[in-house]
Amino acid sequence: MKRAIFSIIAGCMLLSCQEHTELPSKIGMFDLKYTFNYNTHDSLELLSLWDDIHTATTLQGNVNRYKPRLFFNYIVEGGRNIDSYWWNKYRQKGAWLSDRDTVVFKSIDDLVQEYKEDINGAVVYDSRVASTSNVASAVAGCDNLIAVRYDERPNSLYQRLIENGPKIKVKVWLVNPDGSSLFTGKGTIPETDRLSTGSVKNDPYIWFIENYMKKGKCNASYAAYYIDQKWREHPHNAVINHHTLTNHDFFVSRHAFFFDLSPWGDEPATDDTTQVVGTDLATLKEFLETAYKINQGERFCYIGGFPAWAFKYTQHAGGKHEDVATEWEFSRIISAYNAFKDADAIAYGAMANASFWQHFPLKKEYPQKWVTEKELKERGYLTPEGKVDFRGREFMIFYVGDYDASSWITQRTPTIWDDPNRGKIPLMWCISPVLETRAPQVMHNFRETATPNDYFAAADNGAGYLMPGMLQAPREISGLLSGVSAWANHCKPFYKRWGLTITGFVIDGEAPGLSSKGLDAYETFSPNGIVPQKVPLTLLHNNMPVLKSDDDVMETDPKDAAHHIIGRIDKRPIPFHWFRNILKTPTWYVQVMDELKQLKPNVELLDAPTFFELYRIWLKENPQAANGEISMP
Repeated sequence: MKRAIFSIIAGCMLLSCQEHTELPSKIGMFDLKYTFNYNTHDSLELLSLWDDIHTATTLQGNVNRYKPRLFFNYIVEGGRNIDSYWWNKYRQKGAWLSDRDTVVFKSIDDLVQEYKEDINGAVVYDSRVASTSNVASAVAGCDNLIAVRYDERPNSLYQRLIENGPKIKVKVWLVNPDGSSLFTGKGTIPETDRLSTGSVKNDPYIWFIENYMKKGKCNASYAAYYIDQKWREHPHNAVINHHTLTNHDFFVSRHAFFFDLSPWGDEPATDDTTQVVGTDLATLKEFLETAYKINQGERFCYIGGFPAWAFKYTQHAGGKHEDVATEWEFSRIISAYNAFKDADAIAYGAMANASFWQHFPLKKEYPQKWVTEKELKERGYLTPEGKVDFRGREFMIFYVGDYDASSWITQRTPTIWDDPNRGKIPLMWCISPVLETRAPQVMHNFRETATPNDYFAAADNGAGYLMPGMLQAPREISGLLSGVSAWANHCKPFYKRWGLTITGFVIDGEAPGLSSKGLDAYETFSPNGIVPQKVPLTLLHNNMPVLKSDDDVMETDPKDAAHHIIGRIDKRPIPFHWFRNILKTPTWYVQVMDELKQLKPNVELLDAPTFFELYRIWLKENPQAANGEISMP
C-alpha cells in the first residue's frame, strides 16, 4: 500500500503542476552547446562531454521538480537552436516567460555551486559497468542527488565536485570508493539477498528494483528507456546528441526508473554477449511487472525513449533482428504490462528542458468542431436525402505524422509546422495527446497558431504508443488481467482536453488485432474513427467507423508520391483512402496534391471531420462494407 500511495500522490502532485505552478523570480540559464567543441574522437574529451551533460541534467531535474528554475540551451537541428526557439517564443510580451529575470552560469562547476542547497548529495557510478549510469539517474531522482561518474584523473568532474570545490557528499556508491567495481556479475548482488544474474549489466538493475522500487522509493508511473554509457563506444552511430542524456531531467524530476535492456529473448543482448540468453528480457519483465503491481493495474506506466537501434539490439550491432521488428517487440512487451512509450526515436530523439516545460500552464480544454449534416449538404457532399454524393470522386486523407514523440515535435516544429504553405490544404495532424506531459508548450503552440485547415487527431495508438491488442485477455507474455478498460480510462481525459475524437493510426505490429471488446473501448474515447492495421478493409463498429490502414507514402519527389497514391486508389475497391506520411512538410503535401489534380482530377483531399463523417454515412448505406465483408482484390 505504501508503494501505491507514493505512486499516486507523486503522480497527481506533479501532473497538477502545469496549472498551479508560479514562476520563480529568476531563472538560471546554462549553455551546454560548449560540449559540441569537444573532440568526440578523443576518448578523454568524450568522457568530459558525457560527464558534464549527465551531471547537469540530473541537477536540472531535481531543481525543476516543483518550479521551472533552470533552463539549458543545447539541442540544435538543421542549424537551428531549438531550445532558444521555444524560449524566445514564450519570452514575447505577455507570454509565459516575459519579464522574468535570468541568471547566466558560465560553467558546470558554477552551476552545481549555485544549486548545491537544492540537492542532498551525489550518486557516484562506475565507468566499467555501463548500466550504472542509468541506475545513477534513477537514484538521483529518487534521492534528490546529482549523478557523477567516478574518475580519479586530475581535473575530472568527479575531482572538481566531489574531492574538491563544493565537495558534494556522496550518498550512494554504485562503485566501490576505491574505484573497483561494486557489481561483478558473481555471487550475491550487493545489498540484496538475490543471487547474481550472471550479467554485470543486469545486476545493478536488480539492485535498484530491490532497494528502490520494492521499498516504495520510486514512482513506478514513469520510466526512462535511454542508452547507457555504452554510447561512448560508438558516439557517431547517430547524431551526436543521441546520448539522450538531456532527456533524463524530466524523469529525474518524476522519480522514475531508468533502464536500457534488449527486448529479445532469443539471443544475448548485443552489448552483453556473454549473458545467458534472455537475461535482459527477464530483467525488463521484472521492471514492468513490479511497476504494474505498484500501479495496481489501473495507472499506466509512461516510458520515455525508444530502442537505441543504431547502437544496440539490432543487426546494426551484430544482432539478428531488424530495426522495426525491435521497435515492435519492445512495444509488444511493454503493452502486456500496461505501459506505453513516448517514442524518442533516433534522428530527433534528443530533447532538453522537459523538466522546465512540464510547468507550462495549459488551458483546461482545446475544443474542435465536428461537421454537421447540414454543412455536408451545403458543401455538396450529401444529397438532399442525406446520402453520400460522390459524383465520381475518390475521397482521401493524409495521416500527417509521426508525432508520437515529445522530442520529435519539439525539434521539428520550426521546419514543419512553421512551413509557410501550412493552411493551404486540409491536413489531419496526428499528435499523441500524452505529449502534453513533456512538451506542453509545443502542444499549446499548435492549437494557438492552427489555421482552419489544420485539424487534429491522435497519433498511434491513442494517449501513448502501445499495442492495444496486448491489453486484451488472455494476455500473452504477462498473463495479467485485461487492461482494455484501464486504457480507455487513461485515454479519455487526454482526448477530452484536446478535443480529439479520431485515432489516426493504430499500430498492431506483431500483436493481436483489436477484438470486439478492444473496439468497444476505443469507441468510448475515439467515437469518430480509428485506423488500425489488423481489421477488415471496412467496418462500422456500433457507430464508430473503422478503416484499415493503407500504404506509407514516403517518396521525396511529390510526383513519385502522387503516382504511388494513384496506384493504390486504382486497386482499392472503396472510395475512401488513407495514406500515412512521416515528417513531411506542408509544402510537400501541397505539391503532391497539385500533381494529383493533374494526374487524377477526381481525387479530393478532405478535412478529417468531413472524411470520417462521410465514411460513416457510406458504411450505413452499405451493409456489406459495414459488416467488414469487402476485401482487397
